[in-house]
Amino acid sequence: MSIQAETRYASSPQEARGWNTEQTRAALLIEQLFEQDGVRLVYSHYDRFITGGIMPVNKPVTLEPVDQLKAQYFLERRELGIINVGGAGMVTVDGEVFDIDFKEALYIGRGKKEVIFSSKNAGTPAKFYLNSTPAHTTYPTRRITKQDAEVVTLGALETANHRTINKLIVNSVLPTCQLQMGMTELKPGSVWNTMPAHTHDRRMEVYFYFEVPQGQSVCHFWGQPQETRHIWMQNDQAVISPSWSIHSGAGTSNYTFIWGMAGENLDYGDMDGCPITELR
Repeated sequence: MSIQAETRYASSPQEARGWNTEQTRAALLIEQLFEQDGVRLVYSHYDRFITGGIMPVNKPVTLEPVDQLKAQYFLERRELGIINVGGAGMVTVDGEVFDIDFKEALYIGRGKKEVIFSSKNAGTPAKFYLNSTPAHTTYPTRRITKQDAEVVTLGALETANHRTINKLIVNSVLPTCQLQMGMTELKPGSVWNTMPAHTHDRRMEVYFYFEVPQGQSVCHFWGQPQETRHIWMQNDQAVISPSWSIHSGAGTSNYTFIWGMAGENLDYGDMDGCPITELR
């Protein structure tokens, strides 16, 4: 088993204003999250948010502590959210086994010492997408299906943003310390996400794009509302969004994305809207 963990540092709008394409991608884009029987993690200094991926194929994979945490075990001071974006799998938490199928989630509270990931079929391995944040207390571990989620449908085909938002790990579904995760599925013919765009000074966010058809891409928009930038992204890639930045995208096809947030509060609606006509 291999484990790779890198650190991404926080930046100000003034610094980011001068980035070229290569610098932007190096700072914000997470290009590879899944490797066979491996763990890949990115530790961001924005709210100490960890984004990661685990794809067990030939053997179970254990989530070990990394140097950035200076901890005896990964969840010593953290909570963890998992969404499976691959084949059927299992997550074993301190001996308790949870079946996690495609587009199902698992929340694991602080203090769990052993987390093991496995696939039910090596031919169609599970792909576990992870978000983790610091935690001040312990809440129960729980599996969340799409039937358990709070579901909201927004937008319209006429504005190319007809979408279903599945709120999976949010405080209206289960208690967490600060982590929130959900999944937005765009309808055929729709390509825009998070439009009208917004920022939220009180938390950061990470988007993970998947179900992007082969040969298609997503253009992710970021930056301050009056000075936006873009990043071209492919399937199974994630992008870090600072609290001062918008986070929106348009694809050359419809797609699905997972949003993960952390910060000062758990109010899903806490955002500062940016009128479409005022974006620059």
